Amino acid sequence: MQIKVNEQNYTAGSGETLGELRDRIKADADLLIINGFPASTESVLKNGDQVVLIRRGEIPSAAELDALLTARHTPGVHEIVRQSTVGIAGAGGLGSAIAIALARTGIGHMIIVDFDVVEPSNLNRQQYFIDQIGLPKVYALRDTLTRINPHTRVTACHLRLTAANVAEVLGHAQVLAEAFDVAEQKVMLIETFAARFPDRPIVAGSGMAGYSPANSVVTRQAASNLYLCGDGTTAAAPGTGLMAPRVGVAAHHQANAVLRLLLGQDPVSERT
Repeated sequence: MQIKVNEQNYTAGSGETLGELRDRIKADADLLIINGFPASTESVLKNGDQVVLIRRGEIPSAAELDALLTARHTPGVHEIVRQSTVGIAGAGGLGSAIAIALARTGIGHMIIVDFDVVEPSNLNRQQYFIDQIGLPKVYALRDTLTRINPHTRVTACHLRLTAANVAEVLGHAQVLAEAFDVAEQKVMLIETFAARFPDRPIVAGSGMAGYSPANSVVTRQAASNLYLCGDGTTAAAPGTGLMAPRVGVAAHHQANAVLRLLLGQDPVSERT
């Protein structure tokens, strides 16, 4: 009976339990996971099971880290996402949160583009730290992502995207996450990328300001390869600011839509 243990191939005996396997391979493991879910030592193994054995508090080797980081994934996901390239245009409240979610998901390569630097007013909603103030956002974010998942390769592009350079900078992205603030920049990016790469999906943000109910943030399809995440109306304006909770909800809608597209799934859960 063939199984995988920490992404290595092993042969298990018929009727062998998870506890018996643990004692044979890593006797000091105290967190046992089968197919993405913690299991008891009495669990009987089946052919094709993906097992992860972890000792809490132990720093894994570089060779083991990739398997242990994704121990709670749904089986089959990591094999796909580790070979994927995602573009993220904008590294502010949306883009920085999208990037962190995708790094934790194990995306193999991210191209992150932004011309701005970290400043104090960013810290209420963007995934940066006080000691990163003054740094270009893409470099600060790259450093943070490397601390989270060193197996995710980050191409950090500290520049302003224009119609002239979109194809060159983002040409390797299988899916593009749009995370700009300014409406004109959003339109330029979406139109340019769609014209150059009509078969590649774009996941954009639209409407996440203020503190209206989180359930008003949805994912919907706006065109054949364009998906919008947000409430579609609420923009930042005097009296309506941008804050971490609702921006984060929209960003994670975008990250989940990107993941579903990479896995060949429809990002829209309900259609009318």
